[in-house]
Amino acid sequence: MGKHLKPQTRKLEAVVISDTHLGTYGCKADDIVNYLQSISTPILVLNGDIIDIWQFSKSYFPKSHMKVIRQVIKMMEKGTHVVYLAGNHDEHLRRMIGLKLGNLNIENKLVLELDGKKTWIFHGDVFDVFMHHSKWLAKLGAVGYGLLTIINRFTNLFLATLKLKKVSLSGDVKKAIKKGKNNITSTFERTVSNLSIEKGYEYAICGHIHWPDKKVISNQHGSMCYLNSGDWVENNTAIEYYDGDWHLYKHSESNAKKTEMGEEEMLVGDDYLLTDHKMLFKTMVNDVINS
Repeated sequence: MGKHLKPQTRKLEAVVISDTHLGTYGCKADDIVNYLQSISTPILVLNGDIIDIWQFSKSYFPKSHMKVIRQVIKMMEKGTHVVYLAGNHDEHLRRMIGLKLGNLNIENKLVLELDGKKTWIFHGDVFDVFMHHSKWLAKLGAVGYGLLTIINRFTNLFLATLKLKKVSLSGDVKKAIKKGKNNITSTFERTVSNLSIEKGYEYAICGHIHWPDKKVISNQHGSMCYLNSGDWVENNTAIEYYDGDWHLYKHSESNAKKTEMGEEEMLVGDDYLLTDHKMLFKTMVNDVINS
């Protein structure tokens, strides 16, 4: 009998993923591990909202979520340089900005030069005025979104028994919001693109809004390419660099059967040390925009 050969990994020059929301029910941890195992890259950028501290619970952090962390560590051990850019859901990591630990860096932003072209990478909440002026409402919305993903999961289990097509309740809600508020999205993109052109960056990569995208945006001073890495709750998307350009990649859902979690699959963690989020935000704004 022949030996079972592992699928060959795709060699990429750099990879950006964001909004995995580890520690929440909506996170597709199995798919994240499957994706990371399918690639090799010297640079992996974790572009914010990787661990969801906003909704973190000591009673819920299953083994599948720990596997994501272990896989990232394995990649670091093999030489991958990992840059963790803090987002709003993991904003408390901003108190550790500048930390370098082996192949791991924690930063607010990253300017990456590949093939003579500069890419500006940051989470994107720096431009979310609503979140920072109505933070309690943003957190309430995050909890509501989390509950909706749980309802969505049970709905799809029921539909599967009837052999009916899956639905995305949270995705439909977000599409309706986007359709009614296109000006907000375009303002976000326009702000990013105008600053990128002003700074001389050919690319800008954000996360935060969970809308995977790639588009060229121009103004009277020039043009740039805007990309959004999407998320690993609804879209399973990443941004990959190869052949001299950034590409939007969508990973197909894994076929692995999910089992009901027992108590042994939970991880109890220590309390997080909190700091003044307003001070963190001001520091992050200065770091991302003004430097």
